[in-house]
Amino acid sequence: MAEIVLGLGASHGPPVTMPAELWHMLQHKDEVDKRMDYNALLKTAPADIEDQIKPERMQARYEATQKALVTLQEVLEKTKPDVLLVIGDDQNEQFDNENMPAFSFYRGGTMQFFKRKQRGSSQFANLAYHDHSNATAPEAPRPCEAAPELADYLIRHLRDNDFDISTCSEFREDIGMGHAFNFVYRTIMPECDIPMLPVMVNTMFGPNVPTAKRCYALGQAMREGIESWDSSKRVAVMASGGLSHVILDEELDRMVIDALIEKDSERLKSLPPERLNRAAGTTEIRNWIVAAGALEPLDMTLVSYEPGYRSPTATGVGLSFAYWD
Repeated sequence: MAEIVLGLGASHGPPVTMPAELWHMLQHKDEVDKRMDYNALLKTAPADIEDQIKPERMQARYEATQKALVTLQEVLEKTKPDVLLVIGDDQNEQFDNENMPAFSFYRGGTMQFFKRKQRGSSQFANLAYHDHSNATAPEAPRPCEAAPELADYLIRHLRDNDFDISTCSEFREDIGMGHAFNFVYRTIMPECDIPMLPVMVNTMFGPNVPTAKRCYALGQAMREGIESWDSSKRVAVMASGGLSHVILDEELDRMVIDALIEKDSERLKSLPPERLNRAAGTTEIRNWIVAAGALEPLDMTLVSYEPGYRSPTATGVGLSFAYWD
């Protein structure tokens, strides 16, 4: 039977792939972000925020992030799984108002890795930070192998265990794979030499956003499915995204990290929707909760957590990197 041999977790926000000296571009994005009242946030920012956003402080956090990515790449290369199942959020890339599922599995045979474009509807589509955060992607499409056999097996297993899973066999031609999956190739798997199974989670767009409890249950059901798959494949599971970002919430980040390390499933499952909401930018924590359910038997090692503040309003990203073995 197949087995899960490794877990990975990585933040994928723009500060992860943009040099610290360019983080000021993200502040400009925050100033026009409709999800927040920038001027109001200035009045509630921590007293030490000016120290938090000193150039040398941001540079040190960026360097810690790059070191953590190297660690994840080394762990992945050492383990050499046969399949990498990646849990990531979809931000109007494959999902839209015509079709907004809670969960969707990609069951195509290949994927095209290339410099992804912003959907024209994005309020940030013309901001320059996208070019910089996406700089390591190739201009010409590069075919990468997917994992349709495992995808189809898990879809059937989940169906038989009362999960209604959406599927897709092709990605939108103008977008390609979503940012959560593109990120993996740009940072820890540049050779795209391990077949990937993208699992897309609707973390942002109500009313069909799954609860934390349902996310954890999906992870558990996926693990059961993998372990029942009549195959000798060794599978790695990765959470791409999170933790808090847009409005950085260190307290929430550290609580989630502690629960992951301690395998405190009840604390993870009981996170209320208001703590995982689009306006605050905490939605991608759901990706880690799905992974936690799948990786329950393994132990998590925190590689790095850095509160990546980037503006006087305390916006930023909880830059989080971990592995399970």
